[in-house]
Amino acid sequence: MSDLARFSINQMTVKQLSLPELTDACAELGITNVGLWREPVQAYGLDATAKLVRDAGLTVTTLCRGGFLTAIDPAERATALDDNRRAVDEAATLGTDTLVLVSGGLPAGSKDLRGARERIADALGELGPYAESRGVKLAIEPLHPMYASDRCVVSTLTQALDLAERFPAHQVGVTVDTYHIWWDDRAPEQIARAGAGGRIHTFQLADWTTPLPEGVLNGRGQIGDGSIDMREWQGYVEDAGYAGAIEVELFNDRLWARDGREVLAETARRFTEHVR
Repeated sequence: MSDLARFSINQMTVKQLSLPELTDACAELGITNVGLWREPVQAYGLDATAKLVRDAGLTVTTLCRGGFLTAIDPAERATALDDNRRAVDEAATLGTDTLVLVSGGLPAGSKDLRGARERIADALGELGPYAESRGVKLAIEPLHPMYASDRCVVSTLTQALDLAERFPAHQVGVTVDTYHIWWDDRAPEQIARAGAGGRIHTFQLADWTTPLPEGVLNGRGQIGDGSIDMREWQGYVEDAGYAGAIEVELFNDRLWARDGREVLAETARRFTEHVR
């Protein structure tokens, strides 16, 4: 399969495949990039995963995920910071320079969005230098506003960049994910802003299909099935100077119910159809 040099398959897209099955399928299809998730990596073993992907000739484009940095309780905050340092260490062991951060929702009983974002900034002040020491960049991912209460109080690229720009670009940047920002008419200018500052650390694709499923989390559509013009958004990030891997990250129960190798092959085909 041609035109896959920049394609990266995020492990969550085909979570039904074990790590050995995923690496085998990538080899068969000529896929050379993969984005990994911490939980399956930990289950398989960090060192074993690093060896597996290295022996398969795969480049790990990102590790998902760190973050969840909004806790008010000091003990909970310390636990979150420790976990994020471990995530940085895991990213370094896997050979990726990018740790994606999902910032976290409102703590129980809180309605203070601004305060939550300030606690994220405080945490980044501690984590950024540590990540730099391990050769890892932190990539704040804004999530669609429907996740603001329980998952991520950072809902727009503007908000993500306002946080990231408090720190050096080689420490903290952003994730540009079509699923979460396609609705925002300010997003193109914010992508340009991110590119000018060297802060686009990863670019992810997922389509927007409706109706959303119950719980909304697993509603990311296969690229080409929904409302998002992938080439348009690719143009924005490339005009902003991004030339790295393009990762397809889908949370979708229907895809997960299918044969994983079939879904991987379909996703690679869709990438060649919808990404120039």
